[in-house]
Amino acid sequence: MKVLEVVAAVLTLEDGRVLACRRRSDIAAGGAWEFPGGKVEPGEQPAAALEREILEELGARIRVGTSLGTHDTIVGERIIRLTCYRATAQAELPTHSTDHDQLQWLDPADLESVEWAEPDVPFVRLLSQR
Repeated sequence: MKVLEVVAAVLTLEDGRVLACRRRSDIAAGGAWEFPGGKVEPGEQPAAALEREILEELGARIRVGTSLGTHDTIVGERIIRLTCYRATAQAELPTHSTDHDQLQWLDPADLESVEWAEPDVPFVRLLSQR
């Protein structure tokens, strides 16, 4: 099986709320919620890939923090290897996205109130327990 390396940002506000993004209906896994991010290009460092992806998708510059871990999920004929990182916005908070039709800042206790994309679920569970 082919492995797709993906990184995502758990963008957190000072009050602890976390950014959740709903995928547009016209793209794969449309309607599912996820932490924003994307593919790591060949030769690219994960943190650099995450900074690039967030700038491209959300128009925001972030500071990448510590990793929350890596989890593999089989989706169709490939493995999505998702690594989530804590992150903070360096300036303006994101208000729109090229890949998402809705953005919400959720309290960790409310993360499970929306339907998440399968690769993100282990990280939602981790964050909900804190």
